[in-house]
Amino acid sequence: MSTRTVPPRVVLQSADIRRALTRISHEILESNKGAQDLVILGIPTRGVTLAERIATLVGEVGGVAVPVGSVDVTMYRDDLHRHPTRAPQRTQIPPGGLDGRTVVLVDDVLFSGRTIRAALDAVGDIGRPAAVRLAILVDRGHRELPIRPDFVGKNLPSARDERVNVRLVEIDGAEEVTIGS
Repeated sequence: MSTRTVPPRVVLQSADIRRALTRISHEILESNKGAQDLVILGIPTRGVTLAERIATLVGEVGGVAVPVGSVDVTMYRDDLHRHPTRAPQRTQIPPGGLDGRTVVLVDDVLFSGRTIRAALDAVGDIGRPAAVRLAILVDRGHRELPIRPDFVGKNLPSARDERVNVRLVEIDGAEEVTIGS
């Protein structure tokens, strides 16, 4: 019996990603009652690119430049023994730090919640924000930890063995979200 490989299915195209990020940006502004005391931190790799895009959109709508940075979670992960270690990336905290500000963590896909738990630990070591919110482009379910995003681009129910791939033009030369085996 032969197994047939099914090509990944495109679930978000460039225009869909742009709309989702625009909606997330508006929701962030609404829930924060403006852009004051807001800091947006992306989780490498694609979360940083998404954070930069969201910060630009929030700044355009809110009329103020929103500080954006990144927080590497590599050394905070609890599953390093199961996954090959990648080289730690640079954590960049905007001037003014995080203390007393609302931090929006941004990542591309939310799956088990372990990356976000690691990001919360990293943020706690850096400063004491007034609040931490979570913005995710794709929420695929299957949480292992009690983590829920505040802002979601697309809920994408998936099987555990399926793979969700986010490709962004700045990193991958293409712009889409696919799901496949």
